Amino acid sequence: MNRFSLDGTRAFVTGANTGIGQAIAVDLARHGAHVIAVGRSKMDETLSKVADVGGKADAIQADLATVAGAQDAFSSALDQFGPIDTLVNNAGIIRRADSLVFSEEDWDAVVNINLKVVFFLSQAFAEARFQAQQGGSIVNIASLLSFQGGIRVPSYTASKSGVAGLTKSLSNEWSCNGITVNAVAPGYVVSNNTEALRADSERNKAILDRIPLGRWAQPDDIAGAVTYLASPAARYVTGITLPVDGGWLGR
Repeated sequence: MNRFSLDGTRAFVTGANTGIGQAIAVDLARHGAHVIAVGRSKMDETLSKVADVGGKADAIQADLATVAGAQDAFSSALDQFGPIDTLVNNAGIIRRADSLVFSEEDWDAVVNINLKVVFFLSQAFAEARFQAQQGGSIVNIASLLSFQGGIRVPSYTASKSGVAGLTKSLSNEWSCNGITVNAVAPGYVVSNNTEALRADSERNKAILDRIPLGRWAQPDDIAGAVTYLASPAARYVTGITLPVDGGWLGR
């Protein structure tokens, strides 16, 4: 038996159109999961990458900025494809500004997507698993700022700290029903969100000097940890936030 196999399972992955979410969708599919890739943008590239690795995926376009939009997407996935075994709460945004002038609009936009929707989508997933009397796995995407404060990103730090706390809370309630709840905290990842940091030679050097592995993460580095937490190999792992940071936090 391959304890890392996800054959016969379905995984609902939010924000799967690019970056970390796309890499997660591809890796889960590579290991046998039927992936439902969810996001506001078209998923053509993600579906193509999944096909390239011999996997199976379908796409649902949805507004993940609202609880109603996220829940409707999940209900649609259940209706179209059947029971969902794994939920990956990856979709998220960041807004940067000095805390003295940080707007209520930016606060609400970040916290709604990064934390509020994560909770209510997890609730919908757990309710479906309870009704089916089956277990499952939830993997949330946290951040290094679940552990650190950051600069000029107060709502992002608050939301990702909340994700780490929520992960433990839901694990305490739902693990007895066979639902593991974990999170992965990516370090500095090559993505659209970090393009400006990587282009700043001074900032880029400071970041690399702090990372023991000496490089930025690729999205695939994060995806592997998510696949592990969704697999039978992690069946006794719950309530953790796993840093995948090249050793950053251990520095």
